[in-house]
Amino acid sequence: MRYDELFKVRFDELGKIITGKTPSTKVNQYWDGKIQFITPKDIQINKYVNETDRYITEEGLNSINNILLGEGAVAVSCIGNIGYVGKIIHKAVTNQQLNTIIPNQYYDSDYVYYLMKNSWSLFKSLENQSTTVSIINKSQFSSLEVSVFKEKKKQKAIANILSSLDDKIELNNKINKNLEEIAQTLYKRWFVDFEFPNENGEPYKSSGGEMVDSELGLIPKGWKIEFLGSSRLTKLMKSGILRFDGSKKYIATADVSDTSITSFSTKITFDERPSRANMQPKINSVWFAKMKDSRKLIRVSENSSYLLSKCIFSTGFAGIETINSLNYIWTYLISTDFDETKNNLCNGTTMQAINNDNIKRIRILSPNIHVLKMYEDLVQPLFDLVESNSIQNDKLAKTRDELLPKLMSGEIEVPIEE
Repeated sequence: MRYDELFKVRFDELGKIITGKTPSTKVNQYWDGKIQFITPKDIQINKYVNETDRYITEEGLNSINNILLGEGAVAVSCIGNIGYVGKIIHKAVTNQQLNTIIPNQYYDSDYVYYLMKNSWSLFKSLENQSTTVSIINKSQFSSLEVSVFKEKKKQKAIANILSSLDDKIELNNKINKNLEEIAQTLYKRWFVDFEFPNENGEPYKSSGGEMVDSELGLIPKGWKIEFLGSSRLTKLMKSGILRFDGSKKYIATADVSDTSITSFSTKITFDERPSRANMQPKINSVWFAKMKDSRKLIRVSENSSYLLSKCIFSTGFAGIETINSLNYIWTYLISTDFDETKNNLCNGTTMQAINNDNIKRIRILSPNIHVLKMYEDLVQPLFDLVESNSIQNDKLAKTRDELLPKLMSGEIEVPIEE
């Protein structure tokens, strides 16, 4: 193995380093513009920052007197959950939790991205030194060192191998998002607009289907209003896990973003585990983070063998066991309607969250068995494909993570095209 081409450089030798700022949230004209405002949440899943939760205006940019970041800049989370990395591809600024490298002419931007990804253990070691909130400030970040190949053709060759895997992962994520949107469109048509097919295959409500009053307004005759925590379709799961030998992976709420699990890095044993590692995954269950404004959801089906056999969830999640209604309940949980309902029922003086009593107050529509089964059967192929893509992504990510340190160290030689 050849390591002679590697050189130690400081992070600030890779390019210019920018620490983000946040415009005042009290000034409305600073927000809802067209410039991406990137936070650690926006760089947890995909390599490329395609979308962000919030956007700022030109006035917002001017108010923080910060550099407008462009394509190729590499952002790293350095406060709180340290070590997430994202590559910027649109005009953007970041908040103060991120340090961003604008690569200079000597370094390929994809290569810098993977250098940062390969520095995960370094970032985590610094995180563990903190007794309160973990912080890597700009000065400390700038002085960190990494081993690099100076030849740019070699940088590109290494980055191309890893990018091919990440590009496939991102494509699968886009496909999954589209599939979930299709399921939600069907859900709205059937269970909000009540235009599910009647016995003649016609839209129920617009074809004169009988409607009756309920706590949620008019609903089809024969349907019921029940509660998410306890109904003929659902049951709120209790804390407590089965004793197990060896180790398992602990899934905390911080390890989930939207409907994707972003990390399986925390190992636990039954006798040595955080007190919150106390929720047992179960077939045909759905999970959501209890914290307010925290969109973190997990679906566990009969195909989720790894989650069922190898993982323990945090008590920061609420688990709902479903009864012949996995797809129906899951589609409801990933809707914005559920987000709003959950948030409105959260309480607490500091960190607001929904408790079990309030989960039991969430009303759900309980369709008749025939319509429910039609919906379950109709969307099952969509969610089967989502799961298949997610399984493939896990394998691709594992391959990428195994190749990453070997390519970066020169342990695996990479052919360079002339």
